[in-house]
Amino acid sequence: MELLLASKSPRRRELIAQLGYKYQIIDNNAPEDFPHHLKAEQIPVFLAEQKANFNKLSLSQNQVAIFADTIVWCEDEVLNKPENYEEAKKMLQKLSGKSHQVISGLCLKSHHKKESFFDITTVYFKPLLENEIDYYIKNYKPYDKAGAYGIQEWIGFIGVEKIEGSYFNVVGLPIQKLYQKLLTF
Repeated sequence: MELLLASKSPRRRELIAQLGYKYQIIDNNAPEDFPHHLKAEQIPVFLAEQKANFNKLSLSQNQVAIFADTIVWCEDEVLNKPENYEEAKKMLQKLSGKSHQVISGLCLKSHHKKESFFDITTVYFKPLLENEIDYYIKNYKPYDKAGAYGIQEWIGFIGVEKIEGSYFNVVGLPIQKLYQKLLTF
């Protein structure tokens, strides 16, 4: 089977590469808007399906396209990618000393079928000091990350107390769950 990954994320690309499948990257510039009545896991699943529907690929019999979206869900609110320093700081302050959910929605699409699923990981942050937040944003510029952080970066090393669920889901793709789905797809 050949995988087609519709993602600009270098973290997703690295995870897919390590699965051992032959794969290629495909463009997908689908809109990332969603109806505001959606909650938690409904949002990334909707976005992954929207990406799959937006992309008009002609897939061969041995190809499977993977569309994904990840959100951070904290206190009934979505924390998307921050647009600037101030937004990133507000997000990290909101996550400080609390737990939140990282939720990935995936949509697999082949020549003859489509299947969607999600994965949830709960992440617990210690109370973050203001200078820790400032240091992280200035040095790591987490503007391409939902919730304004990467668990695999400095803030994850010093700030994450524990997780419940898939570490790789927090990195950007629930790779173990994806692998299991691909086996039966």
